[in-house]
Amino acid sequence: MIPLDETYDGTFPFAPHTFDGHGFAQHYVDEGPRDGEAIVCLHGEPTWGYLYRKMIGPLSQHYRVIVPDHMGFGKSETPQDRPYTLQQHTENLAALVEHLGVDDITLMGQDWGGPIMTQYAVRHPARVKRMIYANTIAGYGQVGPEVPEISASPWFRWIGAGLDNGRTEQVLRNAGSTVLSVMKIIGFQNSAAVDDTWIRAYSDQFPDWESAIGAYEFPIDAYLGRIRDYIIDGLPGVPELVIKPAILMEGLEDRAIPPERAIADFRALWPSAPVIELPGVGHFCQEDAPDILVTNIHQFMQTNP
Repeated sequence: MIPLDETYDGTFPFAPHTFDGHGFAQHYVDEGPRDGEAIVCLHGEPTWGYLYRKMIGPLSQHYRVIVPDHMGFGKSETPQDRPYTLQQHTENLAALVEHLGVDDITLMGQDWGGPIMTQYAVRHPARVKRMIYANTIAGYGQVGPEVPEISASPWFRWIGAGLDNGRTEQVLRNAGSTVLSVMKIIGFQNSAAVDDTWIRAYSDQFPDWESAIGAYEFPIDAYLGRIRDYIIDGLPGVPELVIKPAILMEGLEDRAIPPERAIADFRALWPSAPVIELPGVGHFCQEDAPDILVTNIHQFMQTNP
């Protein structure tokens, strides 16, 4: 857990907020006008709200921007007695949104943020106005056999190859020293962004084995199929999901989720919605192309008032 007052040499200058009502202290950023439309931005593996640092300022000029750190990441606590599952992270989000009392929210998710926001939306459709996907999937799109399976990606092949011999757990549970290597496997492209401050920002959240439980359990939850029943339980909410405005922004150098899979999944649900393909951009599109994302988000918001 990163200290709440840590700004990483001013690169993350946002006032910290915490919510303690769901069994752990969850940190979140809350910037912009309180009466503005709310955008809730969700990170994935193995990052935290720092991933959105170059987007929060520009977006908060127009919107209320809320960026939580998932349980076990960033400035949020890492309880050892909680399940680190898609269901748990979704329920954590639901508790935070209820605490904040925001409605008509726009959800943005990258990596695991996509499944989390989708599962939230199918269960709480009245609170959600728009959906913004970025290098992630909703998971409900019916796609053909010609589309690559997620399990075929370099990231999930790496996960599977190291499960039996313990390599996967050793690397991910030592993410404090391996986080850059892990992100490169997943599809991190913007090496020019990496300096000592960047390394500290992503490494400090994982000082020891116990603190990296979330970094390990996120991909294992998917690889072992533990997410399946919870996703199936959300199927009744899909008809209300697909009538909401949505957009996909897809970095085409993704090594975790095959871009063909992400695009096919999205278009199966929202066949007329915009898909922004980003050549040269990797899985961590907020690191690679934050300005392009902000421009497209603002245009999407204004086009779908």
